[in-house]
Amino acid sequence: MTAAMVENDPSSEFRPWEYLLETWRELDVPDGWRAEIDEAQIVLVPPPHAHHNGIAAKVQRALYRKLSEDLEIYQTLGVHIASLDKLYVPDLVVMPSDAVDAVDPDSNDPVDAADALLIVEITSKGNARDDRTKKYRAYARALVPLYLLIDRFDTRGPIVTLFTEPNEDGTYKHSEQVPFGKPIELPEPFGTTLDTAAFPA
Repeated sequence: MTAAMVENDPSSEFRPWEYLLETWRELDVPDGWRAEIDEAQIVLVPPPHAHHNGIAAKVQRALYRKLSEDLEIYQTLGVHIASLDKLYVPDLVVMPSDAVDAVDPDSNDPVDAADALLIVEITSKGNARDDRTKKYRAYARALVPLYLLIDRFDTRGPIVTLFTEPNEDGTYKHSEQVPFGKPIELPEPFGTTLDTAAFPA
């Protein structure tokens, strides 16, 4: 049964989010691709460039230096922004492992973005604007404490921005920005310096 058929069936109450989530669960996405739910539709995101993956690997290595055992770094983990009925698959998510372990093993459910301590997005040419705007607002609305945006395609040159102190209005109170090549400090519970000098621009 299609969405239109369900929507036109008077005996059923059509719930777009539930329909989209069920469809998302059942998708057979090609290797390397990601499926996200945004603006009441499922969006397929193609595999990123090798430089994109190289940056993600360097960030992950830096985070693991001082990460406590109850926290883990996840790739390709779906996170649900409940207040907006959005589902994103960030490049990296740091959250308590018990939040992920609590997901029903027989389901393919996303986790609550509100459980994340840090979300990292690395821009690609095709999604840079979404990472700077829609995802910025969504992660703030979910009260994700730290949003690290690694923007290789900023018009001013490659830039890393750490957003902190989220508001439910969809903004972050503070941000720190450095160009590629300069270090940026990640606060506790990470307490580490991210060296961007090795990031391919």
